[in-house]
Amino acid sequence: MEDMKEYILSRQIVRSGTSIGANIAEAMCGCSEKDFLNKAYISFKECGETIYWLELLKEGEYISRDQFDSLHADAIELHKMLSSITKTLREKLNSRLLTEMILRIAIAMALGVGAGFVLPEWAASVFSTFNGLFSGFLGFIIPLLIVGFVAPAIAEVGRGAGRMLAVTALLAYLMTFASGLLSFFTGAWIFPELIAGGSVSAATVAASGGMSPEPYFTVEMPPLFGVMTALMLAFVMGLGMAFCGSVALRRGFGEFRDIITRTIMTVIIPLLPLYIFGIFMEMTMAGQVGPVLRTFVSIIGVIFVMHVVLLVVQFCVAGAVAGKNPLKMLRLMLPAYFTALGTQSSAATIPVTLRRSEATGVRPAVAGFVIPLCATIHMSGSTLKIVACALALMIMQGMPWSVPMFAGFIAMLGITIVAAPGVPGGAIMASLGLLSSMLGFSEADNGLMIALYIAMDSFGTACNVTGDGAIALIVNRIFRE
Repeated sequence: MEDMKEYILSRQIVRSGTSIGANIAEAMCGCSEKDFLNKAYISFKECGETIYWLELLKEGEYISRDQFDSLHADAIELHKMLSSITKTLREKLNSRLLTEMILRIAIAMALGVGAGFVLPEWAASVFSTFNGLFSGFLGFIIPLLIVGFVAPAIAEVGRGAGRMLAVTALLAYLMTFASGLLSFFTGAWIFPELIAGGSVSAATVAASGGMSPEPYFTVEMPPLFGVMTALMLAFVMGLGMAFCGSVALRRGFGEFRDIITRTIMTVIIPLLPLYIFGIFMEMTMAGQVGPVLRTFVSIIGVIFVMHVVLLVVQFCVAGAVAGKNPLKMLRLMLPAYFTALGTQSSAATIPVTLRRSEATGVRPAVAGFVIPLCATIHMSGSTLKIVACALALMIMQGMPWSVPMFAGFIAMLGITIVAAPGVPGGAIMASLGLLSSMLGFSEADNGLMIALYIAMDSFGTACNVTGDGAIALIVNRIFRE
């Protein structure tokens, strides 16, 4: 390169290439797992940048084909190793964080109920002010969250275009959509009787009148654009990046996703228990916490039963297509189900899901493709929970609902939460915009949805993971040798 008077690209590759080892060395001296993950992830990104500069040097004919092949192979192998390290540690930390978050939200609910009975109005107004600010920030961040999650996810899926990818993605979406319909029709049949006598008005549940405290001040935080605009922008940009092969744009959206993820992890999740505390305090002061808690307990049991029914139906369909005993196939996948209950992560359960899927007769090559992909795009268990919780709250508050309304909501939900598994509670966070725009939920309603969803998060994840085995069986049959 020196003979060819090339100094710009070579300096870039020296900078990014040496940064890989420097950050790994710093990671080894990290003071915590989070510190180690942060430095290892920087090394992962620097390795990706180094690969990019190598490709530019080859295209510009500044290095020979043999030099490129040798360096590129080493860089790709290192990139895969760093990806595996960061993904494993991130899932471990996310699982621990989710467990802590469930405990904190449960404590916040209990303390909120207690505080609603004893706090003076001036003190309650402090928490009401915080809730107003936090809900305004949520409304601002939701469209950005949708763009940050959905656009890169579509680009990543589309990059590996092929018939097996298309079939797997379609099956995952159809199962997600079908689970939402199952949840809706079951809830429409059971919930009205189950919640009878305990319904309250939306205004009261939101604690906006009566004895509820008033905030000292409010701050308007209008979003940059609406939820539907965010979805359309994410679709257009995601498909554009997938089919046009824009490296720079994909890189930019990847970094934007990192920003949104960091915002959720460092701002929203730590403050979420305080927000839940304020909601339950306001409901207690309005005298409506009893019906809400009774509804919570009732629908949690119904949702668990629906999860079991959904898995049986999925494996009956897969068994019929693959010509196998569905109950035996489901029994073979149970270790993946119970592993997901513990890890609370689809990605962290992939090794177990792969082995159990192969035990059902799926070829290793098919399982190796379908299972990791479905860990991101198959969300039937999460969709079932969100739809059931949303319908129950609407019935409890006397809000209007209909089949067309929920059919449209489920159809959009299956796409919106496609990249949510990487963030604790990501599915419900990504769905907040749809809940507000399509079902008319208020900020307080969204807070209740978050609390109710997170309380059952591990069961939805386990259902997602186990259903991945059913999809693998069908794909294995369609692409039989």
